[in-house]
Amino acid sequence: MKKTTHNTRKSGTPGEVAAVHFLKQKGFIILEQNWRFKRAEIDIIARENSLLVFVEVKSRTKPLIAPELAVSHQQEQRLADAAGEYMMQQRWEGAFRFDIVSVYISHQAPVHLVHYEDAFFPGHH
Repeated sequence: MKKTTHNTRKSGTPGEVAAVHFLKQKGFIILEQNWRFKRAEIDIIARENSLLVFVEVKSRTKPLIAPELAVSHQQEQRLADAAGEYMMQQRWEGAFRFDIVSVYISHQAPVHLVHYEDAFFPGHH
């Protein structure tokens, strides 16, 4: 049996579950969750119309640092590498982007989500 460098899981953290629900409500079609390639994991891969969207979910229980600021340059590069592998495997030649869904989870208040489209461009700092 051939060993592959990726796997897909359906489950996720509470923040990822909330993000999937949120994106579905916005009309996104969820293709993959927790898709792995080497050292990178793409939390959500989705379609929005004819656009392929790679989504990084950043969850916090305390707003110490904005979750969207928690994506490092190295993480962006790993996500870009994994996205490139995914697009090659799927033979995707269309448009794509990288989004962040920021999730604040609090026991005292409802979950608060913010969706940042075109949140980063790997390799461009």
